[in-house]
Amino acid sequence: MRDNTKIEFGKWRSFLWPIHRWELKKFLPMFCMFFLIAFNYNSLRSYKDTMIVTAHEAGAEVIPFIKVWVVLPCAILFTIFFTALTNRFSREKVFYIMMSIFIAFFAIFTFVLLPAQDYLHPHEAADKLQAALPEGVKGMIAIFRNWTFSLFYVMSELWSTAILSVLWWGFANEVTSVNEAKRYYGLLMMGSNVAGVIAGYAAVCFSGSLFYSWIPYGKNSWDQSILFLNVALIISGILTIVIYRWLNRNVIHPAEKINPSTQEKQKTSLWENFKLLGKSKYLLCIAIIVLGYNLSMNLVEVIWKDQMLQLYPDSNDYNRYMGHVTIAMSVLAAFSGLFLTSNLIRRYSWARVALIPPVLILVTGFAFLFFAIFQHTMGAFLGVAPLFLAVTLGSMQNIFSRASKYTLFDATKEIAFIPLDPDMKLKGKAAIDGVGSRLGKSGGSVIHQGLLMIFGTLGGSTPCVAAIFLGVILVWMFAVFALGKKFEALVAKQNSEKVTATSS
Repeated sequence: MRDNTKIEFGKWRSFLWPIHRWELKKFLPMFCMFFLIAFNYNSLRSYKDTMIVTAHEAGAEVIPFIKVWVVLPCAILFTIFFTALTNRFSREKVFYIMMSIFIAFFAIFTFVLLPAQDYLHPHEAADKLQAALPEGVKGMIAIFRNWTFSLFYVMSELWSTAILSVLWWGFANEVTSVNEAKRYYGLLMMGSNVAGVIAGYAAVCFSGSLFYSWIPYGKNSWDQSILFLNVALIISGILTIVIYRWLNRNVIHPAEKINPSTQEKQKTSLWENFKLLGKSKYLLCIAIIVLGYNLSMNLVEVIWKDQMLQLYPDSNDYNRYMGHVTIAMSVLAAFSGLFLTSNLIRRYSWARVALIPPVLILVTGFAFLFFAIFQHTMGAFLGVAPLFLAVTLGSMQNIFSRASKYTLFDATKEIAFIPLDPDMKLKGKAAIDGVGSRLGKSGGSVIHQGLLMIFGTLGGSTPCVAAIFLGVILVWMFAVFALGKKFEALVAKQNSEKVTATSS
C-alpha cells in the first residue's frame, strides 16, 4: 500500500501531524471529545474493579459472575433501548439522552447510594445465603450483598460499550472518510492515551491514605476518593456534550456527512441487527475479531486480578496499583499512537496491521499463564517472591496488550466499518459493539465459572484457561486474514467507482 502522505505533507509532517489546516475545525473538537470520553473510561476501569473486588466478602471471583449474570443482560437491554432511540430520534439527540443517563447515575451514586451503603447493603441476608450455598457461588452472593457497587460496575462497563464504542465511534465513522481515518485515528488514539495517563495519575493521587475532615463527605479516604472521581466524571461528561453540540452546529452539517443515507430512516430491532451479522460475512469477521479480543483478555485478566488482590487487599493500595498500571499502559500507547499507529496503517495493508494485537496478546498472555502455572518453581529458581513476580508479569501483559488495543486494534476495527453503507454500518456496529463485545467478556466469565465449579480455585483452573486462550487467539487471527481480503476488495471497488464517476 503506497503512502502518499509524504508527498502531500513532507517527511516529518506526514510522520507527526498529517492534518490539513482547514481540517482543524473538525479534528480538534473530535480530539477533545475523545480525550474526555477516554478519561472517563480509564478512570472507571480502575475504580470499578477496585470497588467490586475489595468490597465486603467479595474477591476476584465476583468478576466472572457479574459479567455473565448482570453486565451481559444489562448490555442487551441497553442495546435494545439504544436501538429504540435511534429508530425514534436523530443520532444527535440519542447522544444527548445517553450521556445524560450516565451523568445522572454518577451523580445519584455519589450523593445518594454511596453515603447510604450501610443501610442499602443486605449483609445479614447475604450471610445466610453464604452459609446455605456452596463456596463456588460466593461471587454471585457478593453481587447481591454489595448491590450498589455492582450497579456502579455495570454502568462503568456500559460506558465503554454505549458511549465509547457505539456512540463515539459511530459518530467518528459517520463523519470521517477512509483517507481521513488513516490520518486522524492514530492521533485520536494518542489523545485518548494521554487521557489514560492523566486518569491513572488521578487514581494514584486520589487513592491516598489522607482523610480531609473539612470535606463533609465519606467515612474514610476511599469514600472521598470516589467523590473526587465522580465529580471529575460528571464535569467531563458535561464538557463532552458541549463540544458535541458545537460540532453539530458549526462543523458537521447533514449535507457534509460522509456517505449520507439517501433513503428514509428504517426502524430496526436488535434481532434484525443480529440477523444481518449472519448474512454478512464481512460483519461476521468483525464480530469474531471483537469476540476474540474480549474473550482472550478476560481469560487472562481474571487470574491476574485474583493474584493482585492477594498482594494488595486494601482498596486504596489496589486502586493505586491499578493507577500505576494505567499510567504505564497509556504512556506506551501514546508513544505508539504518535510514532507507529498512523504510519503503520498508511504504509501496510489492513490485515498486516490488524494482526499485531493478537500476536502480541498471544506472546504476553501465554508467558503470564505459563508462569502462573509454575510460579512456585519459577520463583524459587529466580529467587523472587512468586506472588510479586506473577503480579508483575500479569501487569506487563496487561500493559502491552491494552496498549495495542487502544492503538492498532481500535483503529483497524473502526476503519473496517467505514466502507460499509450507512444502514449496514449502524446496524452492524450496534450489534457488534453493543452486545458482541459483552458476549466476548461474558464468554470468558462463563468459562471461568465452569472451571471454578470443577477445580474450586482460579489457580487450579489455569492450565485449562491457557489451552482455551490459545484456541481463541488462533480463531481471531484467521478472521483477520479473511476480513483483510474483503476490506481491500471493498475499498478498491469504491475507489474505482469514484474514479469512474469523476471521469464521466
